Amino acid sequence: MKPVAVPNLAYRLTTAEILYHLPDHPHLLQSFVWQQMDLAPDFPALHRFLNFWHRAIAAKLHSVTVAQTPILSRGELRHASVSLRLH
Repeated sequence: MKPVAVPNLAYRLTTAEILYHLPDHPHLLQSFVWQQMDLAPDFPALHRFLNFWHRAIAAKLHSVTVAQTPILSRGELRHASVSLRLH
């Protein structure tokens, strides 16, 4: 029997800041933040969203800035050593 290969799916919390020109005031920029679990490094969910933007939204994109962070594992979590109270 042949062992089954499990694909290494690198899902990460992906955040994209999208700057776009307002349709009624093209000289002004507006910011939109998109966040979802996505597969690094190709980011297919982000590409689907940006394709949707081009098809369905009248605003022209100015720039897209992407940040990512891996999913936390059990070893990366720890309890706080200090607890502060306000009021």
